Amino acid sequence: MELTPLFFAAAVPAVLLAGISKGGLETAGGIAAAPLLALVIEPRLAVGLMLPLLMLMDLASLRAYWRKWSWADARMLMAGAIAGVVVGWMVFGAVSSDAVRLIIGCIAVGFVAWSVGRRLGLIPLGRPQPPPAGLFWGSLAGFTSFVGHAGGPPAAVYLLGRNLGKTPFQATNVVTFWWINLIKFPPYVALGMFTADTGKAVLALAPVGVAGVLIGAWAHKRVSDAWFFGLTYVVLAATGLKLIHDAVV
Repeated sequence: MELTPLFFAAAVPAVLLAGISKGGLETAGGIAAAPLLALVIEPRLAVGLMLPLLMLMDLASLRAYWRKWSWADARMLMAGAIAGVVVGWMVFGAVSSDAVRLIIGCIAVGFVAWSVGRRLGLIPLGRPQPPPAGLFWGSLAGFTSFVGHAGGPPAAVYLLGRNLGKTPFQATNVVTFWWINLIKFPPYVALGMFTADTGKAVLALAPVGVAGVLIGAWAHKRVSDAWFFGLTYVVLAATGLKLIHDAVV
């Protein structure tokens, strides 16, 4: 991984979008980051690079939502996520770089389809979910988070069915993905997903991530997220399709 102008042209918007999403403006920024980076660097390194930055953003978000979460729901998702992370670890260790591109690309395109369907009312959410269902959805969140930092949809399916208010919903997401990102770190190290250049890139991009969190927190109650949704979905769909093309051609 070389820290070229092309790298930063993809990395800066990717990290900024992720920070805005973490800060509370509900966009797909966190999911878009890894696919964007995977266009310019090896996909495992792209996913690995984002993890320390997401963990930094988690710390900033935890402070804003401290103890506002539903611990009963977070606990179920966090417990289920362990199995999903283990499966993700096994998959990443057994497949080629093109297979990783294909997985990330399919998750990106699938997320856009899921989100658009949800907004159009084609995918019903909010159905009552018993607490044990959190183990299942947590395992899916752990897997998709491991392979592409895309655990949001499975967690949302469960939490939207728990009838939480806006703040407990966001806070439960924050503490759940703080935990998932934490337990992902050792497997990422074992898989060699960090390099010396990763550390340099993290130091360079950390201020961008923090700025994104602050922007997201400021915009949470002041700005409609419709424009950000549209922009991010277009970028995510195009990026996902490009990764799929590169993987199969």
